[in-house]
Parts: sequence; structure tokens; C-alpha cells
Amino acid sequence: MSQYKERFVTLLHEKNFVTDQLATLEQKTGVKREYIALGALSFVGLYLLFGYGASLLCNLIGFVYPAYFSIKAIESNSKEDDTQWLTYWVVYGLFSIVEAFSDIFLFWFPFYYASKCLFLIWCMAPVTWNGSEILYKRVIRPFFLKHESAMDNAVRDLSAKAKNMTKAVTAEGETSTVHMHVQPHLHTGTI
Repeated sequence: MSQYKERFVTLLHEKNFVTDQLATLEQKTGVKREYIALGALSFVGLYLLFGYGASLLCNLIGFVYPAYFSIKAIESNSKEDDTQWLTYWVVYGLFSIVEAFSDIFLFWFPFYYASKCLFLIWCMAPVTWNGSEILYKRVIRPFFLKHESAMDNAVRDLSAKAKNMTKAVTAEGETSTVHMHVQPHLHTGTI
């Protein structure tokens, strides 16, 4: 247990925007940043369990942190962090699609948003048992490899249909523009 506490304290003393804000609060209030962080985490946890708008908070948690680190990954020279965050976004996207169809039932379950938030945190966690990596390797990748050619054909067909539709709409718009007749405005009356 003490190793987790040490890791938590080390994390809270790393140099970044959040820890700078915690240091300012610690200095102004005299309360250790560990207690401030635990209080904030407890508040968020309780809000996810009982608060109004827990869905928004949960979606922000599942989006903001990964988006920030995805931008950092894009700007870095390392390929590993790119792969890590692309994997997260594939899992997040698939989860969002499944949730969209099942949300009408799921949100009735007690503590659904707290569970969803824990799931998303597991998927983005910087640990070896990261959820997005496990789900990708065990579920998504095997499914994709099995059905890759069928998916490629479907994407190719949809792309061709979209391209043809775009050409048809563009041609129709150009034809309508050429044949458009502007009525001259006639002024009658005296000055």
C-alpha cells in the first residue's frame, strides 16, 4: 500500500499545470496537496455516483486527458506514444458506438457513469495492463484481421458512391448556376 502512496505523492510533485495549481492551493491554504487531490477525486467520484450531469463529466474525463496526450504524442518523435493513443481512440470510438445503441438501457443501471469512467480510465492508464491495449489485442485486432477484406470492399464501394454523388451534385449545381436568370429590377416613378 505504501508503494501506491509514494507513487501518488511523486505524481503530485511532477512539474505540470495541475501540480502547479495544487502547489498554489497548498501554499495558500496550508493543506497538503495530497489531501487536496484526494478531496477533489472524492468529489468527482461522488458526483459521478449521484450528481446531475455525470454523463458530461464522464465524457470530459474520457476525452480531455487523452486528447491532451494525443497532441503531445503527435508533437513527439516517438512512435510508441502515437500507437498508444491511436489504440485508445479506436477503443473509445468503438465503445461510443456500442454505447449509443445501448445507452437507453445502460444509464438506468446504478453507478453506470462511475463504472464507465473507471473503464475509460483503465483504457487510458499508463500501465502495462492498459485496457485499450488489452481490448485491441484480444478483441478488435482479431475481428479486424478476420474481416479486413470485407471491410476494405465496403469502404471502397462507399467511397466510390460518395465520389459519384459528389460529382452529380456538383454538375447539377453548375448547370443550375449557368441557367439561372436574373430578373432586371425596374424602377418606375418620378423624382
